[in-house]
Formats: sequence, structure tokens, C-alpha cells
Amino acid sequence: MPDFKTIGRIMRHIREEKSLSQEVVSGFAVIARSHLCDIECGRKRPTMKTYFRICRALNVHPGDVMRMAEAEWEKQAQNSCKSEAK
Repeated sequence: MPDFKTIGRIMRHIREEKSLSQEVVSGFAVIARSHLCDIECGRKRPTMKTYFRICRALNVHPGDVMRMAEAEWEKQAQNSCKSEAK
């Protein structure tokens, strides 16, 4: 099941891999740093416009973030099925 915590976690991971601060990414995305923090922590859902702005600021294709999220959701679903089978 899609959730925004996973997307936020992936965005934070990409940002940290690129050694970018929240201040830099939020500046390029033209959003408040606190808003980016809330998105990364899963407390807020980004609008599509904000999602695309953050992806652009991270220099990552929005579809790549979704593919990473889908892989994580699939892994969670498989783990859930395995634990239910026990």
C-alpha cells in the first residue's frame, strides 16, 4: 500500500547521498525547510507540484523515486505475507 513516509524516506536518503542540506534542497525547490523536513519524516504529503520541485532540486527523475518506493512497498508486502504464514 503506497504511503508517503516511504517516499519521504527515499527523498531524504537521496538528499543525504548527495550531501545536500535541507536548506539547500528546500531553497532550490522553493519551499520552507520545515516543510521539506515534514515531508521527509512522513508528517506531510507533498502536492504533485512540490513533489516535482523536490525531485528537480535533488536532480532525480520523479519516476525513479516512485520506482524506488514501489520496490520498498513490494518488499514490505512480501515480508508481511511471510510473517502471516508463520
